[in-house]
Amino acid sequence: MNWIESLQTAIQYMEDHLLEDMTIEQISAKVHLSPFNFQRTFALLTDVTIAEYIRRRRLTLAANELLQSDYKIIDLAHRYGYDTPESFSKAFRRQHGITPSEARKNTTSVKSYNRLVIQLSLKGAEPMNYKIVEQAGFSLVGIKKSFSYVDGEHLSGIPNMWQEAYTSGTEDRLFHLNNGVIKGLLGVCVDQNEIQEKQMEYWIATTYDGEVPEGLSTLMIPSSKWSVFEVEGPLPASMQSLWKQIISEWFPSNPYEHAGIPELEVYPGPNHPPQIWIPIK
Repeated sequence: MNWIESLQTAIQYMEDHLLEDMTIEQISAKVHLSPFNFQRTFALLTDVTIAEYIRRRRLTLAANELLQSDYKIIDLAHRYGYDTPESFSKAFRRQHGITPSEARKNTTSVKSYNRLVIQLSLKGAEPMNYKIVEQAGFSLVGIKKSFSYVDGEHLSGIPNMWQEAYTSGTEDRLFHLNNGVIKGLLGVCVDQNEIQEKQMEYWIATTYDGEVPEGLSTLMIPSSKWSVFEVEGPLPASMQSLWKQIISEWFPSNPYEHAGIPELEVYPGPNHPPQIWIPIK
């Protein structure tokens, strides 16, 4: 099952169980992906987290019932997973801009977030520059932080982490420490779900061979075959666009699977394009 098929299966499962308690672990198990990889892929392809998608769909259905039925608001609150009418009303206002009571009067419009539909389209006309690299295991040194990947905390946390690394001089320090097999700075996502549920670890690092410098941590990357893509265009939009293209076009068109170790975003420095390194098998 490729990632597009996985997404279709997951969306159907979520729609079939919208009124039930669902966890990312349950949904990802249906498509045989780790919770981390599934959540990350879903967010990349849809620009919304799984939790936010479920919230939007439930509140869309709740609005429909308010307009078309005489259910009490307190009953609808419990039906759609809210403990109190107050928490339901707060979430409802945040999505629709009005309260449930105002929506029931049917004098103001509500917002409808429709079910995601995966549509096939002709793609692949735009060339993708990549090469296949065999690389023995190597070590990184750098800084790391843990983020929740459930509600998209990492989407704002990671850019802030890079900004802090720049202003503190950590970026320059790592750049000058670089003496390993990949030149420049690396951004690395590491799944921590087996250690701490719903957590990922992000590294700003560089390849380095030697004693670990004070104040930094080290990470070993196993030997692997890698597909290396060049990023073209202004960041960060070009980086996100290439990630989507890799998942939606490159993997379905090539005989490779993800090797299950961390991917790398590589920033070689001035006058050299960034790269995305995908471990493959």
